[in-house]
Amino acid sequence: MEVRPPAPLPETYTSFRDSIYAHYARAGRVFPWREPTSPWGVLVSEFMLQQTQTERVVPYWERWMSLWPTPQKLHQASLEEALREWSGLGYNRRCRYVKACARIITLDQGGEVPRTPEELLPLPGIGPYTAGAIACFAYNYPGVFIETNIRAAVLHFFFQGREGVKDTEILPVLQASLDRENPRRWYWALMDYGAALKKVTQNPNRKSAHYTRQSPFAGSFRQRRGAVIKSLLSQGPARLPELGKRTGMNADDLYEVLKALEKESMVAEEGGIYQISPG
Repeated sequence: MEVRPPAPLPETYTSFRDSIYAHYARAGRVFPWREPTSPWGVLVSEFMLQQTQTERVVPYWERWMSLWPTPQKLHQASLEEALREWSGLGYNRRCRYVKACARIITLDQGGEVPRTPEELLPLPGIGPYTAGAIACFAYNYPGVFIETNIRAAVLHFFFQGREGVKDTEILPVLQASLDRENPRRWYWALMDYGAALKKVTQNPNRKSAHYTRQSPFAGSFRQRRGAVIKSLLSQGPARLPELGKRTGMNADDLYEVLKALEKESMVAEEGGIYQISPG
């Protein structure tokens, strides 16, 4: 998508970039997926980082990369094995997506993670942000993409006093200020600045038209899904009544969760017995 630069003069973008890089030089964060790693390692990190604090992801990513350093290795593992290693990270659907990506990359892509956002988008669970981030961090591809910390940094510098700012207004700023020689380093710096802002001031993302508060986890459908997956992993396959006893769910809620998990190929049912899908 072509994006036109907005009104601010070029020197405004230069000042913006200088401020972001100055902070990065002083306080840039260090994560293992920012060290030299494979494109596959970048892909795994981007799935794990979705809606999850970076510090929590570190031990999971390191363990995954020791077990399955290539998509071929993960493709050979079962979904149950993958879910066991994912357990505690939340949003188990992401695990299924990574496993499905491993299969497609292994069988259809010659074992190589695609290089551009356009080539990445068809993979399971990958949207515009994830496609842009993987291409950038894996291959230094100079694309334009937005996530919460990037959005916060731009809102702080360019939209003071504004409310309801749309991402279509932020994209031109990112296009105009992009460091095309080293987009990987630029986006790391932007993310780190946005993350630091949230610790010292009111979250700038509240100015965004796309800002929503995350709904409580307790009692949610997501919590019930997690309880079923955890039970099947830790206690093995079960019929509906047994699963109800294990999870404390009534039959209607449990049936609703199981149907959703079956539709996503997370859970399989045979002869009235539910188990983790063979993958």
